[in-house]
Amino acid sequence: MSHKMKRREFLGKMGMAGAMFTPLGQTLLRPQNISSPSKAINSRVLLPPFDYQGVTLLPSRWQQQLASGFDYYLNVSDDDILHGFRKSAGLSAPGTPLGGWAYPDSSVIFGQWLQAMARASRSFGNNAMRDKAVKLVEEWGKTIGPDGNPRMSHYPWEKMVGGLVDLYKYTGHTGSLQLLDRIVDWGLANLDRTRMPAANSPWELHSGKPLEWYTLSENLYRAYLVTGRAKYKEFADIWRYDAYWNKFAETSQPRDAHGVHAYSHCNSFSGAALAYLVEGDEHLLRIMRNFYDYLQNSQCYATGGYGPAERFVLNDGALGDSLAVRLDSFEAPCCSWAAFKLSKYLMALTAEARYGDWIENLLYNGVGAALPIVDRGKHFYYANYQLGAAMKIYSRNTYACCSGTYFQDIVEYQNLIYFHDQNGLYVNLFLPSSVSWEHKGVLVKLRQETTYPEGELIKMSLAASRPITFVLKLRLPAWSKGVTLKVNGTPVDGELRPGFWAEIKREWKDGDEVEMTIPLVFRRVPIDRWHPERVAIKRGPVVYAQQVVHKHLVKIPPDNDALNDWLIKTDEPAVFRYRGQEQSSQRDDFMPYYRFTEMQTYRIYFDPGLRSVLW
Repeated sequence: MSHKMKRREFLGKMGMAGAMFTPLGQTLLRPQNISSPSKAINSRVLLPPFDYQGVTLLPSRWQQQLASGFDYYLNVSDDDILHGFRKSAGLSAPGTPLGGWAYPDSSVIFGQWLQAMARASRSFGNNAMRDKAVKLVEEWGKTIGPDGNPRMSHYPWEKMVGGLVDLYKYTGHTGSLQLLDRIVDWGLANLDRTRMPAANSPWELHSGKPLEWYTLSENLYRAYLVTGRAKYKEFADIWRYDAYWNKFAETSQPRDAHGVHAYSHCNSFSGAALAYLVEGDEHLLRIMRNFYDYLQNSQCYATGGYGPAERFVLNDGALGDSLAVRLDSFEAPCCSWAAFKLSKYLMALTAEARYGDWIENLLYNGVGAALPIVDRGKHFYYANYQLGAAMKIYSRNTYACCSGTYFQDIVEYQNLIYFHDQNGLYVNLFLPSSVSWEHKGVLVKLRQETTYPEGELIKMSLAASRPITFVLKLRLPAWSKGVTLKVNGTPVDGELRPGFWAEIKREWKDGDEVEMTIPLVFRRVPIDRWHPERVAIKRGPVVYAQQVVHKHLVKIPPDNDALNDWLIKTDEPAVFRYRGQEQSSQRDDFMPYYRFTEMQTYRIYFDPGLRSVLW
């Protein structure tokens, strides 16, 4: 292990990062330095995030998930990560291969780790991640052939482009820009351009050929935006996936979009987002909107997860049927990553609050409910929602793709909470956190304190160097009812529409306080219209699961009012029992899905048609 850092030290550095005031300035989508593309590109970004600056997570289970992950990745041996690259180049190769999917080398995850490290170094104001990433990429650079050959196929090559872009963008490491040029020049001359679209049969075409070629455009467009160099845009254009994207040109329910690899196809629409950003073609934005609605209306479980057996399914009851026949319900870290990006791009490009609902859903029930990465690359891959009973288990493969996207996901948390425009601040997620920025020359800091989603009250406090007028907008979840707002104890008048932003415009002063209450009640969520009684239970944004040990199946009430009467609070926050439950045992309790640990049996979906086992 290298770069040893104690958890306490890491958390302290996180706190220091949040104490800095930072300008709105450079955003995820804005070009930097060199010869920037047209200013029209910036005008298409209506609501940028803070681009890994000025936002700090405060104590919560998600901060702990972040700290645990960072502790893990920071301490993986540099020599082990580099071993296979060095060996292939005929160089001295101390250490041992990481193993699993990262054998004989770590190319399948290397670029993703570099990208996450670069963003983490920007987020937390400490140099440990930057130093590790820079060392890794400089040592890796020594293994590249004179012609720039990185010895990578399309899949890892695309991830490597993203890692190099971000190391240059977020750490200022100019060597990464030089390496980017070299591997892209090699790719221009050597990458196979067959570009066979994915198909639902035969099986081996689910991700197209070459494998996931259609994901290459996003990071190449990002390279163009960061550098202004035309060759990156021209190469990105080659990898556009119009054959699939155009299925959503006029509808959110195409007949032939199913059967293909779920994660990579969702991921491909981040390429559409960047193509729109570069070109301004409204056709692409309409496609993205329709695709998002396709997922929400026919592909998503109550958790926000999608892709049983890693596929999109026919909109004919197949999603509900999958609960009875599949254990691999949702590729949790990878699919959460693609969804986070798509939702963030849509929110940034449309300024619509509704795209935050999927982010919130997956934060709590997707990657936020995943088992942590431990040991020698032991990590969570598939979430299991099978009828009757299910459990969380680790992947049989170590260092698979989800060990890369897990790192990217947890770094992204801080970039999904707050957005901004020239008029003010938008709060998308209600997590214990703070954001610091400069608005019209005034230093402003907002701090959130809350136990949400287990508690209903969200408190926000403002600190400002002098009074300043701006708009504070708060996302009202689409499922919410009866939300109330107060400023300094006085109720805020006006319509509060679920699925939209609540708006408070005033002159803010140092010490002002906002209180937001989001009532949390239980509701039944059917899997699809073909299985109206095959339902999950949600309380606010959180999926609740029942502990399952020895008891038979329980029948849940038939409507939401009865459900809320049936479930009773216990002395432990966010844990409920049902009326008639044996009080001597906690083994039937209901609690948030994210609280379940490895090999702990639970039940998410309930169906009155299932028979209990009778002895």
